[in-house]
Amino acid sequence: MERNYKTTEASQVTMTQLMLPSNSNFSGKIHGGYILGLMDQIAFACASKHSGNYCVTASVNKVDFLNPIEVGELVTLKASINFTGRTSMVVGVRVESENIQTGEKKHCNSSYFTMVAKNKQGENVPIPGIILDTKNKVRRFARSIARQEQAKNRTTAFRTSEFKMELYLDSLQGQNAKMELVEN
Repeated sequence: MERNYKTTEASQVTMTQLMLPSNSNFSGKIHGGYILGLMDQIAFACASKHSGNYCVTASVNKVDFLNPIEVGELVTLKASINFTGRTSMVVGVRVESENIQTGEKKHCNSSYFTMVAKNKQGENVPIPGIILDTKNKVRRFARSIARQEQAKNRTTAFRTSEFKMELYLDSLQGQNAKMELVEN
């Protein structure tokens, strides 16, 4: 099968929305869940544009909310393909807010969505690769590979059948937890 490749620019998506009072939480800031929903939408759009297929979210890697978003601010989400596998891709999503009155911009969070391309029958389908034409794109691709390896290692080390409690006892010292083990 002949593999085709696309530039990351071909599928980049940007979305800007005004933050309304209906999007706020009890403290008057924009609700994190609302922002996550927007992030998932833009990751879907970017992945679908790249693959030419319907895509589903397989996983989301680490979402740290760095700065609160205020009602009345403009929020801009940017999505780009960082990594392509055979049927899956990692979409990098960046969220920034802008105060309309002052023009001040804040980086609110970034995250990585693993998306899988599906056909009409719901089966995984091959996707185009990406062209790595800058050092930054190579860095993002390599970082995605490293994240995948870390995730595999985490999953294996903490699997019930593989977990070795004695390796982690020292790390529990000074934590807000008290061990009272009961044999089972």
